[in-house]
Order: sequence, then structure tokens, then C-alpha cells
Amino acid sequence: MKIKVFMTVLLAATMANVAIAQEKPREIWSQKKAAKWYKQHDWQRGSNFIPSYAINQLEMWQPETFDTAAINRELKYAASIGLNSMRVFLHHAAWQQDPEGFKQRVSTYLDIASRNGISTTFVLFDDCWNKTYTTGKQPEPKMGIHNSGWLQDPGIIRESSPALTDTLERYVKDVLTTFRKDKRILLWDLYNEPGNSGYGNKSMDLLTKTFSWARQVRTIQPVSSGVWNKDLKDLNVYQLNNSDVITYHNYADEKEHQETIDSLRKYERPLICTEYMARTRGSRFQNIMPLLKKEKVAAYNWGLVSGKTNTIYAWDTPMKDGGEPPVWFHDIFRKDGTPYSAEEVTVIKSLTGAQ
Repeated sequence: MKIKVFMTVLLAATMANVAIAQEKPREIWSQKKAAKWYKQHDWQRGSNFIPSYAINQLEMWQPETFDTAAINRELKYAASIGLNSMRVFLHHAAWQQDPEGFKQRVSTYLDIASRNGISTTFVLFDDCWNKTYTTGKQPEPKMGIHNSGWLQDPGIIRESSPALTDTLERYVKDVLTTFRKDKRILLWDLYNEPGNSGYGNKSMDLLTKTFSWARQVRTIQPVSSGVWNKDLKDLNVYQLNNSDVITYHNYADEKEHQETIDSLRKYERPLICTEYMARTRGSRFQNIMPLLKKEKVAAYNWGLVSGKTNTIYAWDTPMKDGGEPPVWFHDIFRKDGTPYSAEEVTVIKSLTGAQ
């Protein structure tokens, strides 16, 4: 009986995928539609979320280490200060191991987030940090080094294995098809910082393919890819002209951040800052979060709970002894839920209306 039920569900899913594949790919949203979508949501403010037990995306999502109790506990920390959205990175290798199990874990995560009043922006691909990945047990953090175990997706393997593109297409279409109408998902952030790690325009091929695959699925959620480096002109033009809503990264002080916002207003689309807050670079909650609220820009700082990613350390300032830096680079909470800075939490709560 269980096999029969499973085969019925699998057949239904397959037929749904075929039906979607036969539909005409949807166009980029009009400015009017994007604005209407944005007005339907409260001001979205939150963090880039990786639970403290995970060094990278695989340790978060693989079945052996997927920890619902820890995720729930840490999302409660976020909700307690009025944060209502999280940006969360996926990884195709976790899907490839067990597509159905992976999607079930994604759904479980969404259940937990939703119960805590938190929407989710999912990231599919990423050009940052380690160029290779291995499934299974993940390495321990390197002492005092920022994001020592974070993984690119798909990373350098794409240059030596063209056949991987077929896998990536199946991954994108399967995940987006499964959750294409899920209102717990705010946004699909298709590709994080394309061109980083020296790839430059080599990332254009996967970027354009990913947008094409996503549009074939016709999700009800918007799709985007955030601009992050003004020198990557070709990538920037493509991202800005193909995103339903404009997403961007900025780790500078309030003056430079305001200039970035002003420069992106010409696209006349909602703005979402998917990465900010690096204390030692002048990007702090005290000066940036009020600006983003005033400008009606959705806001995701980097880091919620200090953990294995070591993001309390700056990108370029390792501490070999693993001691606590005098000023944390990212993150809001310690593992036990106490804030790094009570002053910051007071500022955040004043802006979010949390009691």
C-alpha cells in the first residue's frame, strides 16, 4: 500500500513538472506588479541565517545533521527582537543525495520559520569561499578564520564537468516547482555574488541559465540576483535587467549606502538589501537599519547566532588563537541567546516594534 501511494504521488509530481515545462516561461514582472507585491508585505527585516551548529550549507541540510530543535531555538531569538524574515542558502549537493528527503527538510524548515512569524528568502547558487565540496561529514572550523568551511555552489567543478549543468537544471526546476506557490517563501535569490572568487564573467553562463530555468517554472514568488560589485559591469547589467525586484549587498557606512540606494532607484522596483552589517567597516545596526527602514528597503544583515562559521571574525583579519575579537564583525547573538550588544538589540527592537 505504501509503495502504491508513493508511486501515485511521484506520478502526480512528474505530471505537474511536465505541465509546467510546457507552459510559456513567464516574463520579468512589470514595475507595477513588483510594487504591488512589495506593498502586500510588512517591512521585511532579518538576517542571513545559518544555524550555529553548521559550518556550511551541507551541514545545515544533510539528514544526519539537520537539527530542528536548534533551528527553532535560534529563530525564536530572531523573533524576540522583531525580525520577520531570513535569507537561507541551499546547496545542490544536498538535494542530489536525496531529492525527496531534501525537499521535506526544506518544508520542515519553512514550518518552523512560519510558526515563528518568519518568511524566507532562499539562495540557490553561490560563488563565495571554498571552490570544492564533499558530501558527508563536514570539516571542523579553522580557528579564528571567517567562513573557513563555507561552500561555493557549484564551485570549480563546473569548469571540468559540463554535464553538471543537467544536474543543476533538474535541481533548480525540482525545488522551484515543489515550492512555486508556497507563500512562506518571500523570494528566490537565484545566485549569490556571481563572479566572486575570481570567476568574473565565467559566471554569466550559469547565471543566465538559472534565470531561464526559474522563469520556466513560473513561480508566484519574485526571482532576483543581487548586485554586489560595481566593477562586474556585464553581470550587473544582466542582474538588474532580469530581476523582478532589485537586490543588492552593501557593507559600507550610511553615506555610501545611501548613494547605492539612490543609484538603484532609477529601476523603479522594490529594493531589498540582502547583505549588510560589518561593524568594523562602519556598517552597523545603529546607522544602517534606520536608513533602510526610512527608505522602505527590506533588510538582511549577515549573521544571527555566532557559531561554526566564525563570522564574528572579519573577512581579512583572522585570529589564530581563536579568541573573541574586541568588535564582532557579524552576528547578533551568542549560542545561549544573549546578545553580543544590548545596545544594538535595543535599537533593533525600537525599529521593529518588538516588546
